[in-house]
Amino acid sequence: MPSPYRAIFAAPGSKGFSTAGFLGRMPLSMMGIGIVTMISQITGRYGLAGALAATLAMAAAVFGPQISRLVDRYGQRRVLRPATLVSLAAVTGLLVCAQQRWPDWTLFVFAAGVGCVPSVGAMTRARWADIYRGSPRELHTAYAWESIIDEVCFIFGPIISIGLSTAWFPEAGPLLAGGFLAVGVFWLTAQRATEPLPHPKSAQSRGSALRSPGLQVLVVTFVATGTIFGAVDVVTVAFAEEQGHKAAASLVLAVYALGSCLAGAVFGLMHVKGRPSTTWLVGVCVMAVSMIPLQLAGNLPFLAVALFVAGLSVAPTMVTTMALVEQHVPRAELTEGMSWTGTGLAVGVALGSSAAGWVVDASGAEAGYVVPTVAGALAAAVAFLGYRRLSKPVPTGGRGEDERHLRTDDDERVA
Repeated sequence: MPSPYRAIFAAPGSKGFSTAGFLGRMPLSMMGIGIVTMISQITGRYGLAGALAATLAMAAAVFGPQISRLVDRYGQRRVLRPATLVSLAAVTGLLVCAQQRWPDWTLFVFAAGVGCVPSVGAMTRARWADIYRGSPRELHTAYAWESIIDEVCFIFGPIISIGLSTAWFPEAGPLLAGGFLAVGVFWLTAQRATEPLPHPKSAQSRGSALRSPGLQVLVVTFVATGTIFGAVDVVTVAFAEEQGHKAAASLVLAVYALGSCLAGAVFGLMHVKGRPSTTWLVGVCVMAVSMIPLQLAGNLPFLAVALFVAGLSVAPTMVTTMALVEQHVPRAELTEGMSWTGTGLAVGVALGSSAAGWVVDASGAEAGYVVPTVAGALAAAVAFLGYRRLSKPVPTGGRGEDERHLRTDDDERVA
């Protein structure tokens, strides 16, 4: 491990909560694609599979920020464990409904319940921010490390989920994802020494972190970015099936994540100069352009190469996003702010999964890659339009400072 990454783990307890966070985040890459694979295996209906994945993502988008707001107010242990139990109960119900071929509406009910899953990535990043607040280089490296963990999950998660569901039994992928969630969350919340202190009064004083104009830009852009991810997942599974190698979809998606992982590892070693907002804008635009070659994918090897190149812009953009969240969201609402970016992604994944599923059913897998291309163009457009809101950080240190800044913003808007 290069020395900047070794240095951040000198903090007591950092190895433990990072490892627990890795396990707790595996369902992020396993559950949605596992449901798509499970339903397509059982029913052969990609439209239904995409709609269920969309329902899960939308439910996570609704519940995630609310859970994180409660975490800011009451602490991780008190909130995450009950939320995880609700999600696990819903996973059980979903698998039973699918196996027993119960009516479609029961699948949607339980898929929505699975969305109570907490944003484990936001919880671990909040712990890093608490440890290295005031040390921007170390925090940059820590955020890069967390993005590497995200991508490692997306390298191995789809392989495990799709592989088990196709080779063993259809419900195997989501079942194992639930097991990872239980172990990761309960292990993470058992580590009290690194848990950030709750802010019961400050977290209530201002309302939602989404009032931040900068955070609003990030979230809307991430809706379009999530649409890319959701569409790529669904269309790639369908494309691999058309090519006669459905199980190979997991390997192709792993290559996509591998490109992001390698780029994130290198980015974490760099000391990037200039405004984070400029770096972020460039990353979003590169991500949009990288979707164009997918239209030319005629076979799985070409698709894998195109997705690897596309993945190179993902992790650096995510790392810069977390730095921007910290610059635009009050300290007492940081966990909620980070969860809102995940919510934007979840909404986008819902839209992308659903749209791609219907396009695949109507016109075939190759036509489905139009969805991430259009989504990339929208992400770039929103990033350009909202760039000015992100170009200057706002005070986030103390409650009084935040309130003075809000009054100044209000006066400027009135003027």
